[in-house]
Amino acid sequence: MKSGRAQRPPQRVIPIVAAPSGGGSCSPERRPRSLLALAGAWLRDHASLLRKLQWAVVLVYAFLLIVPACLSLPEDTARMWDNLTIFAQFVFWGIWWPFVLLSMVLFGRLWCGVLCPEGALSEWAARKGMGRPIPRWMRWGGWPFLAFVLTTVYGQLVSVYQYPKAALLVLGGSTVAAIAVGFVYTRGKRAWCRHLCPVNGVFGLLSKLAPLYYRVDEAAWKASHERTPAVDCAPLQPLRHMQGGSGCHMCGRCSDHRGAIELSLRSSSDEVVRVAEKEADGWQTALIVYGLLGVAMGAFHWTMSPWFVALKQAAAEWLVDRDIMWPLDTEAPWWLLTHYPQHNDVFSWLDGASLIAYVAATALVLGTGILISLALAVIASGRWRTQRLHHLAQALIPLAGCGVFLGLSALTVTLLKAEGFGMHWVNDARLALLAGANLWALRLAFGILSRWNGDLRRGAALLPFCGALALVDCAWGFMFWWW
Repeated sequence: MKSGRAQRPPQRVIPIVAAPSGGGSCSPERRPRSLLALAGAWLRDHASLLRKLQWAVVLVYAFLLIVPACLSLPEDTARMWDNLTIFAQFVFWGIWWPFVLLSMVLFGRLWCGVLCPEGALSEWAARKGMGRPIPRWMRWGGWPFLAFVLTTVYGQLVSVYQYPKAALLVLGGSTVAAIAVGFVYTRGKRAWCRHLCPVNGVFGLLSKLAPLYYRVDEAAWKASHERTPAVDCAPLQPLRHMQGGSGCHMCGRCSDHRGAIELSLRSSSDEVVRVAEKEADGWQTALIVYGLLGVAMGAFHWTMSPWFVALKQAAAEWLVDRDIMWPLDTEAPWWLLTHYPQHNDVFSWLDGASLIAYVAATALVLGTGILISLALAVIASGRWRTQRLHHLAQALIPLAGCGVFLGLSALTVTLLKAEGFGMHWVNDARLALLAGANLWALRLAFGILSRWNGDLRRGAALLPFCGALALVDCAWGFMFWWW
């Protein structure tokens, strides 16, 4: 017999899913839907594995940096496969740094969050250290530009690409500084990476071109009423309002946080054209125009430039005529100026001063010419605004990044040639890369100008912008000719 009481429908049982580590939410209704979102969640859920990978990179980095510096310099007949010093030189400057730069354009700052030994050591030191707040002086916006310029010039003075002691001094000194800053400031964060790292500004600019980023849905964030732990964001990003990827280390810790953050695809022009309209500033412009397109160009030029030789010879004759001999002295220590007499590679004070003067002059002439071209483009757009100048300068990021990649990869080519590899195709590849970077820069400039004006003014503004591209191309034309 059936009871006369109304039967309650069976209740659907919803299983309780524990929130994953890292503060993310992974309820059935908000499970990642794309493969990229799943990849971001994987990074979040395997943080311990990534830390082990970071420590493995630290060990390899320390071995290749310290051991060659303790060995005798290789003979002229030594080769990459039978000499650890030359092998380490090839790994650091022929593979490591050029392709770290390339990875920024392809994957964003994944290197910083997953593999960088300095970042891992700085964060580790911050977890053990004093935990002081970041001081005001460290927040100064000019550090990325100044640190890049000083490191680049000093690296040339001590021949960082050629000698293991110089590499240990520059790279090892940077690592020690990263640990010290981490130990003193913040609790488990990366103050060094955020404010003082010599390549932080460069990486931040190049990562604006990456098609991968962590997309933040502010509406979903506001709609979420779950109590979730705050994300342990090492580079101290304002996650809720994060629009681009230039400051994000792509570590995945924030993936699916409040159901509002996930790894996604975007147009490679989105951050430069849209986000940088308000975010670009004068220090970024200085880093692009005077740093990457000026100082770096001079640093790559000087070793083969007849103008540098003429400058140094004229200065030497002037000094000798006036019986001023101390600038010709070659007894400076190796950590101040290159000093390897066993390889007939010794810098005098005049060599050092001439190098600095040549790099500074290259940066000043080339950078100012580019800046004037950009200013003329903004004026031709119909309305002068300083912010527009900074925004348009961002369109040069592909060309700036390509230049640094070409300069660093020159050592790759030199070492491979010494090993007997045929490299006749290299200049054609360089020209193709440079042409591609020019087209990319033009595309970005077109997108930026389209936000300001119609077709007529946009076309007028593109002409002086092409003048800026021509200046850079002429400088690289001289390099290709000398190579």
